[in-house]
Amino acid sequence: MKIVKRLLLGFSVLAILIIVIGALLPDRVHVERSVLIDAPQGKVFTLINDFREFNKWSPWFARDRTMDIVFAGPETGVGSKMSWRSDLPEVGSGSQEIIASEPESLVRTHLDFGRQGTATAEFRLAPQGDATHVTWGFDAEFGWDLLGRYFGLLFDRMIGPDYENGLANLESLAEARD
Repeated sequence: MKIVKRLLLGFSVLAILIIVIGALLPDRVHVERSVLIDAPQGKVFTLINDFREFNKWSPWFARDRTMDIVFAGPETGVGSKMSWRSDLPEVGSGSQEIIASEPESLVRTHLDFGRQGTATAEFRLAPQGDATHVTWGFDAEFGWDLLGRYFGLLFDRMIGPDYENGLANLESLAEARD
């Protein structure tokens, strides 16, 4: 009986410790990657502001070219929406909608991953000589979702490489276009 009490006490202390540490972790995450593309801003913006173009350089579409994709709303700009469904866990299912679009400088999307939550992605474009500096950012808030806060510690390592691959694909595509 003494062993059971000690085990229960140990598990209780561990559970309290996990909760306290989780409450102290950041309630939001930000991931960001950048690239310099040797192409004019207008050309790069066109590839970002249109989800049909997005799939030509998306690191996730490259992983599962058989995923189900549905486009809705206008072809480009605010209100344009793309939903996807993949059987591959690393691609998953969800939707994204352009919620802000400023010609040649900004595209912001709302991402909805269903039960996994929502987030915002943003592309900022800036001229740098004849080239375009592109920054792709990702922001998510966890509120009091303690598991999400722990998971947030891994986001940069999880999606950072995907953002790097996507930007490299975007760079190749933009630089190859006439």
